[in-house]
Amino acid sequence: MLLDGESWRPFFDSFEREAFRLETRSSYAMPGEDEEFQEFLATGELHIPADDPWLVRVRNYRATGRWIGRVHVLTRPLSDYLRFEFAAYAYNVEAGEDIRILDLTGRENPGLPEQDFWMFDSAKVVDMKYRSDGTQLGRDLLEDPDLEQYRRWRDLALSLSVPFTEYGAA
Repeated sequence: MLLDGESWRPFFDSFEREAFRLETRSSYAMPGEDEEFQEFLATGELHIPADDPWLVRVRNYRATGRWIGRVHVLTRPLSDYLRFEFAAYAYNVEAGEDIRILDLTGRENPGLPEQDFWMFDSAKVVDMKYRSDGTQLGRDLLEDPDLEQYRRWRDLALSLSVPFTEYGAA
């Protein structure tokens, strides 16, 4: 089932305990980020206001006892987009999102998929589909995913990654 347009946010916000994201791309072409991204490239700075909708949502999830986090799998050198995303991650972490980095530079992939997905409450999986240039094609709520496999991927990514704040300090 495709979760596009108006159906995505209510679905996303309905998780009860946890929302986990595996990110595997070195760049994303997200609508609405172009201006901020170009400014970041020009200045090396990113300023996100405290009332940014995503940050407000993350704070609400945490205030209601829900966990939200992600692991970004990457290799160095960091792309311009990843440097931009790291600048945004600092704000996300401050709002309460658990962001972790799994750097595979010089290492073999430990068995993680090369696909982005969200998993909600260990029971619902949304496959995030992208073009090669990072443009999102859609979000597909998988009808009958192998939940044990997705849980293993989540657990493996979490166990091998480091908190963003530690990775950034290194």
